[in-house]
Amino acid sequence: MEIEARLLDVTQRIEAVAEKAGRKAGSVSLVAVSKTFDGDAIQPVIDCGQRTFGENRVQEAQGKWPALKEKTAGIELHLIGPLQSNKAADAVALFDVIETVDREKIAKALAEEVKKQGRALRFYVQVNTGLEPQKAGIDPRETVAFVAMCRDELALNVEGLMCIPPADENPGPHFALLAKLAGECGLEKLSMGMSGDFETAVEFGATSVRVGSAIFGTR
Repeated sequence: MEIEARLLDVTQRIEAVAEKAGRKAGSVSLVAVSKTFDGDAIQPVIDCGQRTFGENRVQEAQGKWPALKEKTAGIELHLIGPLQSNKAADAVALFDVIETVDREKIAKALAEEVKKQGRALRFYVQVNTGLEPQKAGIDPRETVAFVAMCRDELALNVEGLMCIPPADENPGPHFALLAKLAGECGLEKLSMGMSGDFETAVEFGATSVRVGSAIFGTR
């Protein structure tokens, strides 16, 4: 299947599940995860009209996205991988949305850079719903207080929550937990669901799904 056909397949599947769940058309946005793919592989997806993309690493994104953004207006770039505080300045300069705020140190570094650079970024707090020691994300029990701190003390524009459920578990309960926490935080946006489980995520209220291999093929 060509990349254009795969992109169309994913968008149609998202819309079908959203409609079945009684959600409005266009209520779920697609973040095309382009990590490890170069500009030549990404360009056909842009040519199909896709404008929102996700990258895992700041340095890798710096190597390809400035040129791609220059060619096409309206690109929105999401950082969906863990961020080190020494990369906060670069991340704020390049990305439009950072989905992986998960500790006070990185939240403060980002707040400082937003102020310094005068950029209006949007942020998501990453929640470690499975409490996996090897995975980034804040403890679900600390999420409400952490979101309040980010918004009230640091003036970060936190618009939603993000999670990556454990690979070997049913993702449904994790998506349900994220939705519940978002409600408690007064947040409307839920970034959840990847190539293997994005349809389940839409059923549980995802407002954006992060899909890579189902569009770009295997890495």
